[in-house]
Amino acid sequence: MSLPLAGKVALVTGAAKGIGASIVKRFASDGASVVINYLSSSAVAEELASSINAQGTGKAIAVQADVSTVAGGKHLLDETLKVFGKLDILVFNAGLMKTNILANITDEDFDKHFDTNVKVPLFVTQAALPHLKPGGRVMFFSTSLTKNSAPPPNYLLYISAKGAVEHLVRVLAKDLGAKGVTVNAICPGPVDTDLFREGKTEQQIQFFANMHPQKRIASPDEVAPIVAFLARDEAGWINGEKMFVNGGFNV
Repeated sequence: MSLPLAGKVALVTGAAKGIGASIVKRFASDGASVVINYLSSSAVAEELASSINAQGTGKAIAVQADVSTVAGGKHLLDETLKVFGKLDILVFNAGLMKTNILANITDEDFDKHFDTNVKVPLFVTQAALPHLKPGGRVMFFSTSLTKNSAPPPNYLLYISAKGAVEHLVRVLAKDLGAKGVTVNAICPGPVDTDLFREGKTEQQIQFFANMHPQKRIASPDEVAPIVAFLARDEAGWINGEKMFVNGGFNV
């Protein structure tokens, strides 16, 4: 029996650690060749690629690129095509989340959030479009905070940018769907990653954990299977959706 992603090539941004690392490992175990994007974690990314290659079910390369810039995002796409010759699955996992109250937000803060979370994914998708064939997959990452009835004010830029991502998905699902390529958003709740823990005390982390019925936050390995499912042929009729993966965070 062939693996569900055998012969597929997947590009995942921000994939050296956290959710991204779990995604590329899952993709590779399902038979895909994967591109592990990183910014500064060279040793970690190369070690991850080596472990995937040693596993034998999929191939992996690590590519350094700054995906907070359009030039960096397009360089990453070019490297993927140069090495593997095609692209089937595109996952925009990399993101920026800095908390601040309204009074302290700067125009630089705004630009950084929208460049990383919205602008670069949009223009990389545009550049990838000629290479995506029927059956292709594009996945954006949003957040369960867009659904929260009482969003914290210090997440203003992050939630605003992710709200824009969700509307990108709605429209792109029509544009790309016409050629058989699905576009969806994964919306996790709090996940135990460096990005989530940055700047938080243990008390604050426990506060978020207590918002879940199980009184804990998710591990990256609890998000990756949903991404892997959306990449499969069986998920071809799921398009333009927001997949909330949060353990009941917003219920």
